[in-house]
Amino acid sequence: MAKNKEKGYKEGNTDAMCIAQVSVDNYDELDNALTEEEKLQVATDIEKRINIWATQMNASLTKFKAHLYLLVFEKKYCDEQVRSKFNILDDIKQLDTPLDFPITLSIGIGIRGATPRETDEFAGDALDLALGRGGDQAVIKDGKDIFYFGGTTQAPEKANKGKSRIIGHALCRLIETSPNVVIMGHKNPDMDCFGSALGIAALALPINPKTYIVVNECNDALDVMYRGALAQGKYNVIKSGEAIAETNSETLVIILDTHRPSILECAELLEISQKYAIIDHHRKAEDFMSRPILSYMETYVSSTAEMVSEILQFTLEKKKLTEFEANALMAGMMVDTNRFSVKTGVRTFETAAWLKRCGANTAEVKKFFQTDLEVFKVRAGCIADARFPGNGVAVSVCEGNNTDAQIINSQVADELLTIKGIHVSFVAGRNAKGRTVISARSLGDINVQAIMEKFGGGGHLNTAGAQMDMSPEDAIDSVLKVLEKEK
Repeated sequence: MAKNKEKGYKEGNTDAMCIAQVSVDNYDELDNALTEEEKLQVATDIEKRINIWATQMNASLTKFKAHLYLLVFEKKYCDEQVRSKFNILDDIKQLDTPLDFPITLSIGIGIRGATPRETDEFAGDALDLALGRGGDQAVIKDGKDIFYFGGTTQAPEKANKGKSRIIGHALCRLIETSPNVVIMGHKNPDMDCFGSALGIAALALPINPKTYIVVNECNDALDVMYRGALAQGKYNVIKSGEAIAETNSETLVIILDTHRPSILECAELLEISQKYAIIDHHRKAEDFMSRPILSYMETYVSSTAEMVSEILQFTLEKKKLTEFEANALMAGMMVDTNRFSVKTGVRTFETAAWLKRCGANTAEVKKFFQTDLEVFKVRAGCIADARFPGNGVAVSVCEGNNTDAQIINSQVADELLTIKGIHVSFVAGRNAKGRTVISARSLGDINVQAIMEKFGGGGHLNTAGAQMDMSPEDAIDSVLKVLEKEK
């Protein structure tokens, strides 16, 4: 579970050495977007701000690359930065540049390593987490403890699709050279997860017929798409037991829409085969899977379905998606963007247009989203019972234990954001097992991922969730207390 200042960051031991690695986010994009004169001016402004910051902390400062700095300072200055919530992050964003996105920093700080080398390794690990979570934040690794600060800016979209092409061709090569392929996502897959699996299967099956998709349970929200996939008679959909039997040390395991082993559909597969690839759009968590054979993680992308669709554009060649596959990928994108209303960029709509050319039928896609009458009534009641504590916040509790609590909560949270003056919403309810599930949504002013991480959850800056061992009412009260402290 991610920790925060209130949950355990300890001040004191002020003479201890801290090592910080600081990276300018999206430096390549910045470099490509400016003239030589503009680049020189922006680079000078960035360096000036970082030099001032280092001087304030009485730190030694070394510049290793155009975008990478190393600082060494005493822990008392780290404590000051924690109290000020690393105001250097906001200072850098205030720089006046010709860019259409703000300049941001990622900071990784290591504390209390057994040796200076280990402390530097802690700093590197912390920087990797900061970058993997979208940048514009500071991460402190103090021994085994991790603390997060900042992360209020959405990572800017990258214009170059070269990485999708490279990843796509590398993935094809892995599929060709593996005896079989197993595709899986997170437990209780949603349309983004399952739609992406169908897209990867469309790529893999013509190359390697021994391609399987692992799905153990299908919730009501995925039922129409799941039954449609089985009706195609094309996909080898299996459960964990069968997947374990089919997997050996050379099996290629393709993991979609997650990078956390704790929520995998069948984590046991990673103990059998170390040959796994990850395609995911979520911000990097502490318990990420290390050393994948191939990793494609981009936090600025709307959905895993968008990432998979881009890969398919460069790898399918003359082979085309079926209408069903195009519909499934389109639905996956629509789920994670709330029907293209949040976290969308130019590439999102270009990908949707490509899927449309592949035969995606929006009328058919809409059928994936239909729910039964009882679920509709629960959702409507939850919206009607919403409370508005002020400051643009909306909260609600769904009554009873609902099989699709996670889906219902997220839909209600999305609906509450359509009310004028509301910019953040939290909805809690119990799932079929009696555990409280909470969904959080934001228009971008508040980082709901950081709030949900304090309860063992996660997600994105404006879309997140968690599961808790307390009543839904207590969960909402706890979240509101944390929200108040964050202001």
